[in-house]
Amino acid sequence: MNLETFQQSMYTLIVETSTNLPKDVRRAVKRAKERENAGTRAAMSLDTITTNIKMADDNISPICQDTGMPTFKIKTPVGVNQIHIQKAIYAAIEQATKDGKLRPNSVDSLDGSNSGNNLGPGTPVIKFEQWEEDYIDARLILKGGGCENKNIQYSLPCELEGLGKAGRDLDGIRKCIMHSVYQAQGQGCSAGFIGVGIGGDRSSGYDLAKAQLFRGVDDINENEELRKLEEYVLEHANELGIGTMGFGGETTLLGCKIGVMNRLPASFFVSVAYNCWAYRRLGVAVNAETGGINEWFYQDGDEVSFESAQPEEQEVKSESRVVTLEAPITEEQIRGLKVGDVVQINGMMYTGRDAIHKHLSTADSAPVDLNGQVIYHCGPVMLKDEDGQWHVKAAGPTTSIREEPYQGDIMKRFGIRAVIGKGGMGPKTLQALHEHGGVYLNAIGGAAQYYADCIKGVEGVDLMQFGIPEAMWHLRVEGFTAVVTMDSHGNSLHEEVDKTSLEKLAKFKEPVFA
Repeated sequence: MNLETFQQSMYTLIVETSTNLPKDVRRAVKRAKERENAGTRAAMSLDTITTNIKMADDNISPICQDTGMPTFKIKTPVGVNQIHIQKAIYAAIEQATKDGKLRPNSVDSLDGSNSGNNLGPGTPVIKFEQWEEDYIDARLILKGGGCENKNIQYSLPCELEGLGKAGRDLDGIRKCIMHSVYQAQGQGCSAGFIGVGIGGDRSSGYDLAKAQLFRGVDDINENEELRKLEEYVLEHANELGIGTMGFGGETTLLGCKIGVMNRLPASFFVSVAYNCWAYRRLGVAVNAETGGINEWFYQDGDEVSFESAQPEEQEVKSESRVVTLEAPITEEQIRGLKVGDVVQINGMMYTGRDAIHKHLSTADSAPVDLNGQVIYHCGPVMLKDEDGQWHVKAAGPTTSIREEPYQGDIMKRFGIRAVIGKGGMGPKTLQALHEHGGVYLNAIGGAAQYYADCIKGVEGVDLMQFGIPEAMWHLRVEGFTAVVTMDSHGNSLHEEVDKTSLEKLAKFKEPVFA
């Protein structure tokens, strides 16, 4: 096989997977958009999502800034050297990272250092399988950390909040899957997709669950019992009212695929792999002799348009008011905001993720004066030009709940007035917002091109020793839009949606599959 050509084929697969959402996923997103009521926060979110998809196409840039853990499933004919294939994939990953198509995400688990090229022990993940066909089947999924953190595994029998006892039967499995959607709330960038693995052991159950995410959205399960279960979950999970980004709405789940394997008598695991709406999964058939691409997978059907079906003359009333802010923000301005308001920010904001928050929790001072400022939970994709100027290639929000141990204390200590992220935060932060006069703003998860377009300049960077995703970037923005979901008056949309969705979950307590 021509390895140089194969390496280029893998590079093309990586770039397309990162920047071009497959058609089966686009169809699912379009169906969700058509179900939502105009003027709602869910409809606004889906408008942003579909705009972001188009921008990623046009810019050939990452759909989401978290380009995830690259996971390859490779089927090779007998006699093909898998060691050579692995080396070609490594080279393609390194090149795609250098070109800004992947964010450097490979971090040493002991000292926290970033390899800078997405290579390191265990990254990327490559799973090989041999088969008797004469071509190479190469598939790739880029699954981000936000949705990876919402994976969950159940050991039956167990007690489930809102659903009671789940036994070792099909009905117990049903309860686990429904609970998995509830517990994710908006933190996995809903509306999302789930892959479910029934049986196996702890590790093989998760492998089976993630393998279901390589199935097409529109395919039909050959197992009749599992087909009915998939249809049941997809229908009724959308009755929980969690909605896009956890804002409430008609669509919480876009797809459900279930697989089963044998297990030990003493163990009964139900494993769920959650994937966000930015379901970046593509595949190619590669000529085993030339290394070139013969066919693309998941791209069947006509092109998908997201143009609105509403008449242009119809005036749509929004359920939210719009407030413009520019830092430094006063406490009075913050106290005037309430849950549901849409905020548009102009001026400066500063990124801060896990490493920054840990650093600020013990540091004597911040790199910049943060009094009245905005912290953005974001690990952007950045590229430096020939003149040494940094440019933002993708910049959506990361999941905020990871910063819960630090956020409230840091806000009060440094005078921060607003925090932007996704998925909401917990009671400690909510209490601090009330005491200090702060607000939590929920941006649209995965909309990395939409938000990158709002960033008009990079004014500086601090703490680069933490790596590009974890550094503190100084960003000048215009029209950066997010929704107030936690205010300074003790109100939290996330708490409200959690409570109401738990009440709705309880409706599914009674047996369905005898």
